[in-house]
Amino acid sequence: MAMWLNQSFTDDFILLGIFSYSPTDLLLFSVVMLVFTVALCGNVLLILLIYTDPRLHTPMYFFLSQLSLMDLMLVCTNVPKMAVNFLSGKKSISFVGCGIQIGLYVCLVGSEGLLLGLMAYDRYVAISHPLHYPVLINQKVCLQIVGSSWAFGIVDGLVQMVVVMTFPYCSLREVDHFFCEILSLLKLVCEDTSLFEKVVFVCCVFMLLFPFSIIVASYTRILGTVLRMHSAKSQKKALATCSSHLTAVSFFYGAAMFIYLRPRQYRTPSQDKMVSIFYTVLTPMLNPLIYSLRNRDVIGALQKRLDRCRIGSHH
Repeated sequence: MAMWLNQSFTDDFILLGIFSYSPTDLLLFSVVMLVFTVALCGNVLLILLIYTDPRLHTPMYFFLSQLSLMDLMLVCTNVPKMAVNFLSGKKSISFVGCGIQIGLYVCLVGSEGLLLGLMAYDRYVAISHPLHYPVLINQKVCLQIVGSSWAFGIVDGLVQMVVVMTFPYCSLREVDHFFCEILSLLKLVCEDTSLFEKVVFVCCVFMLLFPFSIIVASYTRILGTVLRMHSAKSQKKALATCSSHLTAVSFFYGAAMFIYLRPRQYRTPSQDKMVSIFYTVLTPMLNPLIYSLRNRDVIGALQKRLDRCRIGSHH
């Protein structure tokens, strides 16, 4: 065991990556870096606006700031390392670095999935029980929702990281991905991992379907409430507050289910890599855009901030 540990900790993994150096791939790489930059700026800006503007100190925006924090950490888990490897021509990642990537990735995807689910419940209470909303979604409940989302992800990330890092790896350590993705790593293990793969699959099904069922249940009830509303104006307003959340959910869950709930024989590394890019870079960029561009409060807060900057610069 000790000998194996020494060997594992000194040996790096090779990340084969997603891009070659062809003109098309250079263009794709530039697009990914642009999307990464927008995701970084968008999420930082949204977090700052939510924390500094008193009008945005409501449960929905508190959840949104946590979602942005998760997205920010998610893009920073995989993309910078991918960019460094691509630009330097080196393809290695250390054993410990690989473990950290797995832990963070699983933790953030798990937390974000559950938080998106619980945010649907928040929308349900806001639309179906508006008078009870301040009592039902009070500060304590907000902290419980966010705390349980993070806790759920952290436990899942730690467990998967520890298990994957204790497997013995064969001498060929080429991971066919642009980050240490758990299923790509399992292909390099020297012993039978079918039991663990089944456990991972069951975990994925639970992690996706449990929050997804909260979403479906919440939106079914919301739809019932909206259909009973008498004025078209209030129907439109209710649907507008949900449309942002539904858009974010469909991007996130669409990509996640495509990667993790497909039977093994239909999976190809190149498909998985493309969908992972979508999932780890594009969704984090879209979330702040979806929520801010379709939202008067956020736009108002941004204008106020810009006006202050303008006044400040004139003095």
